[in-house]
Amino acid sequence: MRKKTSGLVLEMLLGFVLLAAAFPSIAWPQAPLQKITITYPSRSIVSIDLFIAQDKGFFREEGLDVQLVQVRGNVAIAAALTGEVHGIAGVGTVIRAIERSDVPFKVLVVNLKRPLFWLVARPEFSSIKALKGKNLGTTTFGGAQHVAAARLLRKGGLDPEKDITVIVAGDVPAQLQALVSGAIQVAALSPPTVITARDKFKMRILGSAVEEFPSLQNGIAVTTKLLTEKRDLLKRILRARAKANRYFWESEKGSSEILARYLKVEFPVALESYRLSRPAFTTDGIPTEDEVSEYLQMEAQLLGLPKPVPASKVFDFSLQREVNQEMGTK
Repeated sequence: MRKKTSGLVLEMLLGFVLLAAAFPSIAWPQAPLQKITITYPSRSIVSIDLFIAQDKGFFREEGLDVQLVQVRGNVAIAAALTGEVHGIAGVGTVIRAIERSDVPFKVLVVNLKRPLFWLVARPEFSSIKALKGKNLGTTTFGGAQHVAAARLLRKGGLDPEKDITVIVAGDVPAQLQALVSGAIQVAALSPPTVITARDKFKMRILGSAVEEFPSLQNGIAVTTKLLTEKRDLLKRILRARAKANRYFWESEKGSSEILARYLKVEFPVALESYRLSRPAFTTDGIPTEDEVSEYLQMEAQLLGLPKPVPASKVFDFSLQREVNQEMGTK
């Protein structure tokens, strides 16, 4: 009886395989996609990995139905703590929260290691010193954009704590509109908005933060609870993001086309944004030890901490290293 049953099972399995091969177009039942939410802080090229992963179906390949939601960093942190959000792309704000308040988060991957911000002022201001007493627009107080702007202002001879009034003015495209209307006079803009500001509205570019200092501002951060309980889920998220990052590095045209669609800009603007920004991105999602150390030392100075927070308290790249090894990423 056992031999007959085994033979019958084998025949059924063989029949199913032959049926699938004969009718490849049939939509065979699949497991439902797992719904997750990832937040990003601003409409700019810094979140290009998420846009690519969504556009090219890399999230779906990992069994994920991802909702990308644009919210400010502090709102994203609160939502993640309640379980409404699974991943936060704006890791700069998360790092600052860990340093200040010891919130239970870990940064799993860093997509951007240099600050993609250019200090942009209205046409009537030809120097940084001329901005004394004016309004600076930013997305989040203390975020990567605010820090970059403050450093550029200080380098130009102003005290960003005393000489400038900081206003939360929405994301980067909204800040450009505030510049145009005169509600603010200066902002640190990222591509492609900085290109639009220069070409369409004749705004003045007074400085670049790209080569000034390391800035680990974009990637994926999660709660330590989620990292403990859902490592397989997080690994799937990181794998989809890694596929997108590989596509970003290998396809200039394709990445620029996706950027143009998601940010609603002309292709030439998206292409210039890609070429301008490419060197600021990591190839494997993991910054070097020196970059991490320099960044945390800089953060400690800015926050007035007695010493830098240990890297192990902020970062956990173990899952990203597993993904890199599986994908052959170097």
